[in-house]
Amino acid sequence: MKYLAVFLMVFLLGCGYKPSSYYTQKVLGEKIYVDVSISRKDPKNSVIIKDALNEAVVGRFGGKLVSKDKASSYLYISIASVSFVPTVYDSDGYVIEYKTKVVLNTTYETKLNKKESFTTTGEYDFPIEANSVISDTKRFDAIRYASLDAVNEIISKISIVGMMK
Repeated sequence: MKYLAVFLMVFLLGCGYKPSSYYTQKVLGEKIYVDVSISRKDPKNSVIIKDALNEAVVGRFGGKLVSKDKASSYLYISIASVSFVPTVYDSDGYVIEYKTKVVLNTTYETKLNKKESFTTTGEYDFPIEANSVISDTKRFDAIRYASLDAVNEIISKISIVGMMK
């Protein structure tokens, strides 16, 4: 098993493989300021999205969260929409599964005044009991997972820009 791990590591390094965090850091640098605008309609969702983004910056980008004056780049995110759409019905016509869709507007800016904006979408499917309402716990979990999906798309889009450099 040890030899297989060494072989895979040498193979991946030898073929020029680099993780997406490498390309993301090429674009954003290491010190990142994150600003998620708080939605007046649903401030709890904004906090969930901010937490997901902060987690991604540290864990996936390999970056550090810093104040605006110390940052090498800035990420501005706002919630365009959060929606719940019924996707599956039981034999009596009751909804038993929903799809949560979170749309985020993202703008990033580097110290070199490179500025780019794009929209990302995250989705998450979850079941509920027939003829019942969505509980707050399920609602927040669904928004969190859909937000993480949208944040993953942000990472992908920024790393693609880094690959082109």
